[in-house]
Amino acid sequence: MHGEFALFATITMAVLAAFLFGFLARKLRLPSLVGYLVAGLVISPFTPGFVGDVDAASQLAEIGVVFMMFGVGLHFSLKDLWSVRAVAIPGAILQTALSTLAGLALSQLWGWSLAAGLVLGLSLSVASTVVLLRGLTDRGLVSTPHGRVAIGWLVFEDLATIVILVLMPVLASGGGNPLLSVGAALLKTAVFVAIMLLVGTRVMSWLLTQIAYTRSRELFILAVMAMALGTAFAAFELFGVSLALGAFLAGVVVGESDIHHQVGAEVVPFRDFFSVLFFVSVGMLVDPAVVAANIGKVLALSLLVVAGKALLTQMLGLVLPAPARTMIVVAAGLSQIGEFSFIVGQAGVALGLLDADQYGLILAAAVVSIVVNPLMFNLIPTVERTLQRLPRLWRLLDRGGPTPAPFTEAIEGHVVILGYGRVGSHIGGVLRRLGLPFLVVEQNMIYANELQAQGIKTMFGDAANSEILLHVGLEDARALVVTVPNETAAELIVTAAHALAPELPIIVRAATADRLDNLFHLGARHAVNPEMEGGLEMLRLTLLSLGYSAGQIQQYVDTVRSDTYEGILPGERGYPVLDQLLMATRGVEIVWERLTDVSPLAGQTLAEANLRARSGASVVALLRDGQIIANPGPELRFAAGDLVGLIGEAGEVAVAGGLLRAGL
Repeated sequence: MHGEFALFATITMAVLAAFLFGFLARKLRLPSLVGYLVAGLVISPFTPGFVGDVDAASQLAEIGVVFMMFGVGLHFSLKDLWSVRAVAIPGAILQTALSTLAGLALSQLWGWSLAAGLVLGLSLSVASTVVLLRGLTDRGLVSTPHGRVAIGWLVFEDLATIVILVLMPVLASGGGNPLLSVGAALLKTAVFVAIMLLVGTRVMSWLLTQIAYTRSRELFILAVMAMALGTAFAAFELFGVSLALGAFLAGVVVGESDIHHQVGAEVVPFRDFFSVLFFVSVGMLVDPAVVAANIGKVLALSLLVVAGKALLTQMLGLVLPAPARTMIVVAAGLSQIGEFSFIVGQAGVALGLLDADQYGLILAAAVVSIVVNPLMFNLIPTVERTLQRLPRLWRLLDRGGPTPAPFTEAIEGHVVILGYGRVGSHIGGVLRRLGLPFLVVEQNMIYANELQAQGIKTMFGDAANSEILLHVGLEDARALVVTVPNETAAELIVTAAHALAPELPIIVRAATADRLDNLFHLGARHAVNPEMEGGLEMLRLTLLSLGYSAGQIQQYVDTVRSDTYEGILPGERGYPVLDQLLMATRGVEIVWERLTDVSPLAGQTLAEANLRARSGASVVALLRDGQIIANPGPELRFAAGDLVGLIGEAGEVAVAGGLLRAGL
């Protein structure tokens, strides 16, 4: 490989390998992250074939860390964290301390140094945000009280880890007075945090707003990237603060702006791409020979992470004011390690506290825990039933009062709405007024929490990119409404939903008319193209202005809509038919009139009212108490409040309407 193309070749092969093994991992129902780690192993110096540039990959990994932490900070909510502080803060502190001590104790059995043991314990104590969110999302738990506690718990762990990353270089240097060194490091960090929160909040928000006014999307994206990367670099260069903390604070600051939702949407592709490269770079550091030679240690570490951490977390329910089910969910979610463990381990290697072989054991244990974590979530109901068979223990664990049950356990006969933007919220509003149950799936976490607070049953998740459709009760639902604007996502959702519930009516939004056929073939019962519907409404108003009747226009619109939704755009075949309809019905009106309390027709039969002879219009239908009566007979009596359907020429219908309203 030519040296001048080392970076290009490494990125290309990393992306290709990550795509291949990430796809295979998803097919095997494993987290994509496992596939990315395997991809790194395939292009590492320890396996035959292509060998990537480890130094280049490590620098790309730093960018991945920056964007991951920027994303965490962007969704960092002090309000949400404060609401779960009674459980999350002491839980995170106790769990981190106990897990670190357990890792340290295990390392001493192997003869490691105290510093190496501490790094190992700290690496094992903190779970992966990516893996936790994926597990909670796939099971619709993010917006539940259990999910909020788990996320808050992990955020506090992440904050503690960031502090550890700040202090590790100082403690590892060994020179001078350690208290003065730690104090100086904390002082510089405090100054940086103060500048970001007091000055950065105003400056960054103002700057992003000004750039948004330019209506240049590429400039807006550049501004977001510059803030994430620039703040992280400035933190490292000027204050000696880790890139991770700098990026996190940049995200917190930007998250306070009025346009943080747009920032989040724009940064996602960069975060996802560089996060993949981060995990690939981690996989490149795993030496299979070292893992094979230390398989016993790998299994011991994996057991400590998966079973040990889960047990420690569950037992904290004896002292924390949390419902038992919440602690079971938290225990399952934290029984793994990931990106922060890699970051702590890398820092330990860079500072000479760990050697490469010891770091390889952490990586191997992380891969095992990530692979096993979905199984831990699947075991949640089993663990709960087992603990409930031990009433005394269950009462001790259930210190938070009655355990809130997942609402999906009892919901049925509901409508599932995927996406609660302008379209979804209109549908939901009507369903609420009608008293019909519905369940929302929304992929904006902050918005999902707001909907939950409003009493709307909501799950956080991306239905096109997770297993959440398995947990929304499609088999017992009455309809599925897909309002997501992205056509590819809509097609993926329709395909999956139709496979899960073939008889379920699926109503889907189609962004363009040329994809309507595809949505029908994939299983949608109804597909709506908002652009075309808007055009038809403009057409209706135009024809009304030109003097055509509502009945004529509706026939025209119905024919255009029918042709379009059959996948055939109206052309030479459609319009002659419409012209004939308009010619045949010109001047004919079909309208509905309400029979008022003051009308003398109330109480009379249709024969007695004799509307046909008095006005020329005919009664074709009647709506009473929500029931339609088509072509009513002469013996039917009018009642106040009836909605009467009339047909006739415009003048005839007007006379009949006057009789129904007030007997005029």
